[in-house]
Amino acid sequence: MSLTLALAALPDNPRVVVSGNHATPWHTLGLLDEALASYRLWMLNAQPGIPDREGVTLETSFVGPGMRRSPRLSYVPARLSLVPSLFETSRVPDVVVLHTTPPRGGRLSLGTEVNVLPAALEAVRRRGGLVVAQTNSHLPWTFGDALIDAADVDVFVAADAPLPPAPVSVIDEESARIGAMVAERVGDGATLQAGIGAVPDATMHGLTRRRGLRIWTEMFSDSVLALERAGALADDVPISASFLFGSPELLTWVDDNPRIEMIRTEVTNSPARIARNPAMVSVNTALQVDLFGQANASRINARIHSGFGGQTDFIVGALHSVGGQALIALRSWHPKADCSTVVPLVDEPVTSFQMSAIITEQGVAEVFGRDQREQARQIIEQAAHPSVREELREEAVALGLAAPF
Repeated sequence: MSLTLALAALPDNPRVVVSGNHATPWHTLGLLDEALASYRLWMLNAQPGIPDREGVTLETSFVGPGMRRSPRLSYVPARLSLVPSLFETSRVPDVVVLHTTPPRGGRLSLGTEVNVLPAALEAVRRRGGLVVAQTNSHLPWTFGDALIDAADVDVFVAADAPLPPAPVSVIDEESARIGAMVAERVGDGATLQAGIGAVPDATMHGLTRRRGLRIWTEMFSDSVLALERAGALADDVPISASFLFGSPELLTWVDDNPRIEMIRTEVTNSPARIARNPAMVSVNTALQVDLFGQANASRINARIHSGFGGQTDFIVGALHSVGGQALIALRSWHPKADCSTVVPLVDEPVTSFQMSAIITEQGVAEVFGRDQREQARQIIEQAAHPSVREELREEAVALGLAAPF
């Protein structure tokens, strides 16, 4: 069946689920956009360049730069672990467009992006909808839930193109200080939720002398490869993740590597499954934290910036892990907005709360297990920028979090 004929048979205004993050099947998405006058485009963390025009509704539970501030955005709040359930209820797909390797022995690999796609594939097959695979020989062959049957695909579109490399993160002095404080809390045999960026990279650099570390995470990048080469990772435990993004060197390493286990989102982000990992250390960031230990990582000026993502999933899971920690790591001062990231009370919807500690370049504020006054004192004295501490102390009194001077 040709793609043109398959798309012509779709209902009006179909919902199209497409591989997101940095595994977008750009060629096929362009063909689809040319063929359909109107449709609903569901992607996670959509990148710049996606179709954004009249007739296209942009749907997501995690807003990427390609959808951010679009007047056509339809944001659906959901923890990442619960997004797969949307495909069975309120957001049933008519089309799923995958980015895969070429077939091998009757199977395909989703390569760098598993995430919510297996759930979307199962939902569209049950509905009798359309499955399109853009095959790309540049994708690495990965295992686990990345493997799907070629027979489940209705239309193949061959389009080879190199994957975009991750930008090289520059570890500045503040990021290095935060990363070092995070790394100090991680012992041998711990399980890590690894992300991408200067602070996660700095944390990983500080762990190269540890031994027996495990990886259970939404995504990973080159910092995990650095740990592997340093001998810091347990060699008898798979590196488990739902998607990855990194350098060509990273893609070469993961290609056909049985050490890499790609897992669907409802498993990687299940708080119960996260909690089963020993000494689970979850490191996340935020736009703001307040004196109650609440974090806003989703909104700016009441407008959606990103979404819950997996932050809440991993914070809850890590706190229930034996020896686990849920850490929020951020700078105490926002360089672009030129303001404190520690505020008396966040005025945006809260993304998460009740973490183990808040870490900035100023120090470590221990939060979990302290009463609310001690939490506030820790946050002010250990995490907040010195220039706002006096003001925060006054606000703490007004909020009932400190005794009057």
